[in-house]
Amino acid sequence: MTSFSQNCDNTLSGTVTDLHDGSLLAGATLIVAGSERAVVTDIDGNFIISNLCNDTYNIQVSHPFCLTTGFTVKVSGNTTKNFKLEHHLEELNQIRIEGKAYDVKSKTTLENTISKDELERFSSGTLGDALKSLSGVSSLNTGNTVVKPLIHGLHSSRVVIINNGVRMEDQEWGAEHAPNVDINSAGNLTLIKGSGALQYSGDAVGGVIVVEPSKIPVKDSLYGKTIITGASNGRGSSLTSQLTKSHQNGWYTTAQGTLKRFGDFEAPDYVLSNTGIFERNASLRIGLNRFDYGIEAYYSLFKNEIGILRASHLGGAQDQVRAINSDKPLIINDFTYDINTPKQDVTHHLARVKGFKRLDGLGKLSLQYDFQRNNRLEFDIRRGDDKDDASLDLQLDTHTLMLDLESRLTNAMNLKTGIMARYQNNFADPNTGVRRLIPDYDKYDLGIYAITDYQLNDKLLLEAGGRFDYTYMDVFKFYRTSFWESRNYDERYPEIVVEEFNNQILTNPELSFYNASGTVGATYAFSEVYKLLFNYALAARAPNPSELFSEGLHHSASRIELGDLSFKSEIGHKVGITFQRDHETFSFSVSPFMNTINDFIVIEPTEIQQTVRGNFQVWEYRQTNAQLLGVDVNASHAFAKNFRFNHQFSLVKGYDRTRDQPLINMPPVNTTNEIVYQNPDFKNLRLALQSEYVFRQNEFPDTNFEVFIAETETMEIVDVSTPPDAYHLLNFNSSIDLKINQKSNLTIGFGITNMLNQSYRNYLNRLRYYADDLGRNFLLNLKINY
Repeated sequence: MTSFSQNCDNTLSGTVTDLHDGSLLAGATLIVAGSERAVVTDIDGNFIISNLCNDTYNIQVSHPFCLTTGFTVKVSGNTTKNFKLEHHLEELNQIRIEGKAYDVKSKTTLENTISKDELERFSSGTLGDALKSLSGVSSLNTGNTVVKPLIHGLHSSRVVIINNGVRMEDQEWGAEHAPNVDINSAGNLTLIKGSGALQYSGDAVGGVIVVEPSKIPVKDSLYGKTIITGASNGRGSSLTSQLTKSHQNGWYTTAQGTLKRFGDFEAPDYVLSNTGIFERNASLRIGLNRFDYGIEAYYSLFKNEIGILRASHLGGAQDQVRAINSDKPLIINDFTYDINTPKQDVTHHLARVKGFKRLDGLGKLSLQYDFQRNNRLEFDIRRGDDKDDASLDLQLDTHTLMLDLESRLTNAMNLKTGIMARYQNNFADPNTGVRRLIPDYDKYDLGIYAITDYQLNDKLLLEAGGRFDYTYMDVFKFYRTSFWESRNYDERYPEIVVEEFNNQILTNPELSFYNASGTVGATYAFSEVYKLLFNYALAARAPNPSELFSEGLHHSASRIELGDLSFKSEIGHKVGITFQRDHETFSFSVSPFMNTINDFIVIEPTEIQQTVRGNFQVWEYRQTNAQLLGVDVNASHAFAKNFRFNHQFSLVKGYDRTRDQPLINMPPVNTTNEIVYQNPDFKNLRLALQSEYVFRQNEFPDTNFEVFIAETETMEIVDVSTPPDAYHLLNFNSSIDLKINQKSNLTIGFGITNMLNQSYRNYLNRLRYYADDLGRNFLLNLKINY
């Protein structure tokens, strides 16, 4: 008889670590399936399982607050195998409630965040309305429906908006082009006041706004929410609903939609005719989130029809002068839900596919492709057969491909690197019967970046990064011969002329821009409460197509805009310091900054021009050197049980260093004070009274000019410079939570804005020449969680 025996004295050894940061997990339990053998990792996360045969084993690994995971291991002799566990997402949800689940974008720049609960109070408003609740953020308004974020005095192309990982490309160059983002699709808003977040862009001279969706737990669940808001001013309402289905295996789906409808809004003493809105939005997310890999597909549709104040489009020069000097709009009609000309009709499609994979020894590798299509229609007041046709019809298609790598080099050092390629095509429909404001163009962008942070010791963290961007533009632009020659383009750029017509010249400018940007910063923690942050950021921004090529009537802006082909890239140097105290009872932050911008592009009014479509102000771009200085102050003090006092103060000063005069459209000094009562023990009752005071802007350039009034054959001064007076607003908001059943809650919110029905005009509202801002508004908000 012949017998065989197997060597069963092998060992399986290794370590158990956290998948995210590689930290060693002590006290993890490893069980060999089908046997009673179990071992526990020591203080260094090490384990040894002995007396194993040359065979394949199933090992179950568990740890407190981690999801128990099974692994298959083939043992051949003494074998080494390391296991990685994911922190259980129920624990992450708890951390998210404390505001820590979202990644830090810049570790040496103060990041301001708006949580989901706070965002829900702005459900019927816009992204700009929510951002204005942060210190250092104002808004450039076109009436009350077009709200454009303005950070430390800068806006439009200088402020980059990242929506669900995608840089928004939605004709943001226009002063009255609001971001095409549904605030109800956001789970978190992060504001970075500067260009320190180089992974997103190097041209964010003003700042970066990051809109992130809500985190989805890895467990079997079905949940959602519906918010209904009604408002007295505008006599309208909004409805938004969201439903999420998640699975234990990592698959998830989220669907969301929003509908808003408002009629004419009202100032305290009259109707603001033709200021209604009709907004429809929808989004869908489908993805797989595993511990070491994942993929997600996302699509959103944003469609908004916006009325522009009828009184801003007038006839002759005498009407323009009379409108600016009048206390009331020259055109006041009865309230209606109809949206007539002038108006905007904007449709924005966004589609994204993103995947990631964690690679041992390398890090987290992410690949993303996104596509955007923005169709912008602007309707002017026209007569005849073409009265219903758009005067401006732009379609902007953008394709972007990004590859990013996040690596943990050592326990103290992290590295982020990435490369980006983008192609953009703008098509301006020539069949509108109106001269095209923006020409057809193809635009190519290529960018590469690297950012590292190093924890020198328990108190000091250092951060540095660099980025390089290349931009190429291939443009076909028609110029009026008179304008071409008035700018001496015929002598400066004869080589770009393609063909000449009777009174037009077709040109083909090909422009290249090479821009380098970077950041250096440090964070010093004096204690667990006190912290000092320092950051220097270099930002370089290529001029946008509007600044380069505008030549005509910008219809929804109610003005003629003129660009300049010779513009160079803006170069900004921003230094920011923040001293911060973070404590439950009393916290504050003081953040002074200085931003020096060479070749700063500014647009200012220069004259009034009569056209066949009416009388319009002429605004012209020019390039200069600028400096912006300011400080933001935030404070919060819990002065009694359930009572808290919040304070914000912002000051920005902008100067034209070339002409030695103030810059136009700088936000006035403003301060907000709020007393909040919140009682978690009584249905989470919350009552808040807010005082908002905006000072008069006393530093502004003199851009007034004279016009000839044919009716009286006289010259009159058109005052477009003098800012309006200071104003004070009182606002109130409240909420209470009610239990509907075991799984559903109802939150009832009630608020009043401009409680005293104060008549005022905002210096940063582009329609302040023609009408007052909004009067009193009552809001009722119902939110159901299920």
